[in-house]
Amino acid sequence: MGIGELDREAHVPEVTGAAAAPRTLAEALRARGDEGLAALLRARPDLLSPVPNDLTQLATRAGTRGSVVRALERLDRFALQTAEALAVAQDPAPYPVLLGLLTGDEGDAEIEAALPGAVALLREQALVWGEDDRLRLVRTARELLAPSAQHPSPTGLGPTVAEATSGMSPGRVQEIIAAAGLPTTHDPVSAVAALTGLFTDRDRMGALLDTASPDALSVLDRLVWGPPYGEVTAKPAAPVQWLRDHGLLLPVSPRTMVLPREVALHLRGGRAHRAPEPVAPEPGVLREYRPQVVDSAAAGQAQLALATVEELLKSWDRGGPQVLRAGGLSVRDLKRTAAALDVSEETAAFWLELCYGAGLLASDGEADERYAPTPVYDDWLDLPPAERWALLVTPWLTATRTSGLVGGQDTKGRTLSVLGPDLDRSPAPEVRHRVLGLLATLPPGSSAEPESLFARLRWERPLRGASAAEEGGDLRSRLARWALAEAELLGLTGRGALSGPARALLNLPLAEAASAGALGGGVELSVAAGRAATLLAPLLPEAVDHVLLQADLTAVAPGPLRRPLADALAVLADVESKGGATVYRFTPGSVRRALDSGQTATDLHEFLKAHARTPVPQPLAYLIDDVARRHGHLRVGAASAYVRCDDDTVLGEILADRRSSSLGLRRLAPTVLAAQTDPGSLLDGLRSMGYAPAAESTTGDVLVTRADAYRTGARTAPVPVPDGPPAPDTTLLGAAVKAIRAGDRAATAVRKEPAAAPAAAGALPRTSAAETLATVQAAAMTGSAVWIGYVNAEGGASQRVIAPVRVEGGFVTAYDHTADEVRTYPLHRITGVAELADDQV
Repeated sequence: MGIGELDREAHVPEVTGAAAAPRTLAEALRARGDEGLAALLRARPDLLSPVPNDLTQLATRAGTRGSVVRALERLDRFALQTAEALAVAQDPAPYPVLLGLLTGDEGDAEIEAALPGAVALLREQALVWGEDDRLRLVRTARELLAPSAQHPSPTGLGPTVAEATSGMSPGRVQEIIAAAGLPTTHDPVSAVAALTGLFTDRDRMGALLDTASPDALSVLDRLVWGPPYGEVTAKPAAPVQWLRDHGLLLPVSPRTMVLPREVALHLRGGRAHRAPEPVAPEPGVLREYRPQVVDSAAAGQAQLALATVEELLKSWDRGGPQVLRAGGLSVRDLKRTAAALDVSEETAAFWLELCYGAGLLASDGEADERYAPTPVYDDWLDLPPAERWALLVTPWLTATRTSGLVGGQDTKGRTLSVLGPDLDRSPAPEVRHRVLGLLATLPPGSSAEPESLFARLRWERPLRGASAAEEGGDLRSRLARWALAEAELLGLTGRGALSGPARALLNLPLAEAASAGALGGGVELSVAAGRAATLLAPLLPEAVDHVLLQADLTAVAPGPLRRPLADALAVLADVESKGGATVYRFTPGSVRRALDSGQTATDLHEFLKAHARTPVPQPLAYLIDDVARRHGHLRVGAASAYVRCDDDTVLGEILADRRSSSLGLRRLAPTVLAAQTDPGSLLDGLRSMGYAPAAESTTGDVLVTRADAYRTGARTAPVPVPDGPPAPDTTLLGAAVKAIRAGDRAATAVRKEPAAAPAAAGALPRTSAAETLATVQAAAMTGSAVWIGYVNAEGGASQRVIAPVRVEGGFVTAYDHTADEVRTYPLHRITGVAELADDQV
């Protein structure tokens, strides 16, 4: 829409009160106060990029298709229904007409109470302008929402009589009005007006329908709520023919008929919508628990979340699976991860994406690219449990990557893989926060009925779900369903109810549920996360420094272990079961792993005595001594690979064992075997045969391996994909409003045009260099303001009102009323200058 079109959008001669009614959207914006402009820019931040030069440019930008679509997508259902009703009403529409389209003939107290707020919201967002007696929907919004054959309206209404008969022959129009009992007219325009008058007159329309047969009325009933189009045969049935003859159905093609809008509104009792929804549905309560029970359950889930993340990343300490060529993790590796964590593949995908989003996991960037923990993971492990939890939930709240999409397909039919591309969904952070915010509106300790929660979300953003519909339902409902499940996994909710730490994270009161506003409520998210961690810390079980050893080669940790003990025990034993108490099992392989890390049998015995509350069982002591005695008896090094042992009989046993055939062994010396495989495969092969070989360096020393030896390089966490422009802060809004006001004053200031060469409307002034210099010098001496045209270094042209202070060296220093500051302008970039009219000085 151009500026000229915008300025012609309305011509209203009436005067309301002391001020004339606005004729254009620009004039309506000009009549707003600074707070009103700030509210518009806050609600539609895309209008700020870049800051408009003046209010006319702001109005033009507010009427562009992309901006209007974004604004409509953020309307709640009733505000959208109000806009849809205006789209099918006359233009302009008085407020009573709009009210009648929403309430119908019977009226509705709830709609009457809610409509002023909906109109105010549409006005605030510059989608509607004009006084109550002449409400106008901006042209682009009307084009988007008005019914058409290509884009049916959600109201289910069709075209008006005038629109439907626009291509009809005058003779056919005269036949229709004659069949309807109306006098013929001399032209089609008056005939259409007569037919429209009949259909909008309730008494005459009722009398006409009384003459219709039940079958004809049944046809109308099928079309009345939409879609209003229907196909007919070359020889329609008698009821359809009667409706066609009387204009109650109008042809839009040889085989298609349409129910005119005026007829449908009469049959609907004046309603534009079948079910207006002026009041947002409230989330229902599913179950109620004591808040202490909820907090305890949430704390248990938070502890489990920390343990799961730690177990996942610890299993990838020596390098995780390979990265697919297209990015992401293979289906096979995802299944292995799920089996290792004893969770479903969907849950495993969530934990992987959570670690990736928190910066704890990344690809190493090598030629043979693999996933591995990052250096941030080591710093994370050193933090207290509550702080580690906060560093997991904070990025989850703002992440746009959505693990629930894993396993689905993109627009090109390719399968979406975990940690791969195309998993970003920009509405995800808003939906997550809104779900938690709605839970906060329930009484403390109450869980929500999911379907009522989803209904509320659909009411708040009806177009967002519809425009982003994907397989399995609209995207916002799916995001909400995933958010509920993920919040439970993270311990933000307990038994489906919002926990106390989660309220702190959202900056909500802890004693009662306040209305859920913007995330953080003006408080930095990191500060809110610190408060949440402080509240969670007392709820988590204290870390213990001991284990209980049992005779069946297991150890029971009666709670979460302190960091040094947990790391050491994870090397010495394998986790057998998890829960409130973790059970570790000692095996020959786990003991050998501890010996490979550089410890001796004596070190292991001392470690167990120091940290066990029970005596070391004899079977465990024997296991350690037995593995230690055999550990390192064989040495494996790199030739391609070799095995050496001081006892040549052991080497003879290995050669004689059929299981060693795949290793390609041959004797080089009485104590040395050569292999046709790499040292790592040789180590694994000998261990599978029951031996306990040790790797050695080129100097013959035993190689010590550490579980945390492999980390990626420094990696940054993935950046969320923004859902449109960021919301402007108060400082930016104030500066933008000030700049727009100043630019508008410059653009609308009355100028004295030079008599010799008057400027065209809206064009920059054009004067010679000598005239420009003389005018600005005179203005500097008299202290008056002038109007200039200016072209910056990038070639951008603008109009400005300046008060010159000093002119020297080819530059003019002046107070710029447009920018509200003192600036210096090169004279050669000033296209021309004109004095302001006397009443503008």
